[in-house]
Amino acid sequence: MRADEGLPFLLRFENVADYRDGEVWILDRRKYPSTEEFVRCTDYREVAQAITGMVTQSGGPWLAAAYGMVSAAREVRSLSAKKAKEKLKRAADVLIYARPTTSANMKTHIMRILKVAEDAIDLGQDVESVTYAYVQKNLENRYRNSRQIATYAVDLMPDDVSILTQCYAETLIGFVLLVSREKGKKISLICPETRPYLQGARLTASVACDMGVPVTVITDNMPAYILSKGMAQVFMSAADVITLDGYVVNKIGTFQIALAAHFHGVPYYALGTPSAGNPDISKVEIEERDPEETVHAMGIRTAKDGVKGYYPAFDVTPPLLIRAVVTPKGVFSPFDLKGYFS
Repeated sequence: MRADEGLPFLLRFENVADYRDGEVWILDRRKYPSTEEFVRCTDYREVAQAITGMVTQSGGPWLAAAYGMVSAAREVRSLSAKKAKEKLKRAADVLIYARPTTSANMKTHIMRILKVAEDAIDLGQDVESVTYAYVQKNLENRYRNSRQIATYAVDLMPDDVSILTQCYAETLIGFVLLVSREKGKKISLICPETRPYLQGARLTASVACDMGVPVTVITDNMPAYILSKGMAQVFMSAADVITLDGYVVNKIGTFQIALAAHFHGVPYYALGTPSAGNPDISKVEIEERDPEETVHAMGIRTAKDGVKGYYPAFDVTPPLLIRAVVTPKGVFSPFDLKGYFS
């Protein structure tokens, strides 16, 4: 049975990204659910451009970048071992830094794929097929880890619960909903819209809707009011980076929801894996995107010409506001994340 069994359209492997004869096809999440379009990338450079351009977000860049490495592996088949390794290293560098905030985590991921490709070259194996097989195995493992995280998270929640989310936690939120249903829990979601790309409204809400889970979309300025009214019993998000000193870097807006949740006594559970490449928060670069993106919504300008925007893509939530970090190895205090690697 595939690890994505039971998950809806958006979370099926091939609907995140797919590898087809040297090309990487990535679902354009900027346009979903209005349309189901795939962006066709003919090489790793186009994959990196797609990641930078927000064609895919959350966990999507991990699979897209991995297939970008497979595409690069296909390109080097006729080269000498030395030139093949040089080209693969260039591809890895381009893919790792497609988005700066997640580059440390992406580096660990991509460098493992690079090592598999280099070993295949040394052994005289077909580098494309070996690399592709590794990526597929890694994909299955990532989904199984997501399910394990979700299982621990669901055990922390009451049997009748409304969860306030932030942005798009991808497989993690999908498995939280799936495991909750398997355990007989009554669950519903409240999703802030997540400006300016509306991932909460378009992606998280779509996943819940497709799974038959009651879901309500709110604007980004409503979470504190929702929490004050007791309309959500848990605040839960994924994390783009979890540093070893207990900070969570996630989609901009997470920090302010965590503040409101803390004030109202609502637990915040951050779901993910601590980053060995980020020992402390001082090493994390917060990506600042084109300011013009904040004065547009779905391609329509929302402010007069000449009005400026500002767009930090992520914010930082300190450990004081985090009830627990839920990982594949269990539930940890944000003040004891080094224990994850013990």
